[in-house]
Amino acid sequence: MAETTKPLLIKRYASRRLYNTETSDYVTLEDIAGFIRAGREVQIVDLKSGDDLTRQYLLQIIAEHESRGESVLPVDVLTDLVRSYTSQASSVVPQFLAASFEMLRDGQSKLMENMTKVSPMGQMPGFEAMRAQQQAFFKAMTGGMMGSTGPKPEKEDDNLDDIKKQLAELQSKLSKMGK
Repeated sequence: MAETTKPLLIKRYASRRLYNTETSDYVTLEDIAGFIRAGREVQIVDLKSGDDLTRQYLLQIIAEHESRGESVLPVDVLTDLVRSYTSQASSVVPQFLAASFEMLRDGQSKLMENMTKVSPMGQMPGFEAMRAQQQAFFKAMTGGMMGSTGPKPEKEDDNLDDIKKQLAELQSKLSKMGK
């Protein structure tokens, strides 16, 4: 079994074909996207020059998904990214994006954890403001469409009402804990 803690090394040949060094076969961009979705780190290098081409290919994967209508990045976010390349903001944007996505990953795992148990976080001063800011961030980063691993509801309005009801119940429980 291949060791999954090391990045999967993909070599690009002069013919632009991509070669998986673990399985000794050629792969496509969609295969590489699948490895990444499965939690694997990937490194793509040019066989001849040794140049790291990972960033270039990851951007290509994103561009292909976006062009097929699998939009994750809202137009205003893409516009701001383009602007950041021509401004002084480009020095802070990479750190901000990295921290934001780390917070998103952590938030997604903690969200499910907190949905199943009542947390004393509601007692913290400023918790509501922090929660509102986090919701705005998630909405901006996901274009308002958080992915769901469960079955899709038949009617979104009914699902939204259920979520509002559950949120109200959780807020009630949290406020009772604070007393």
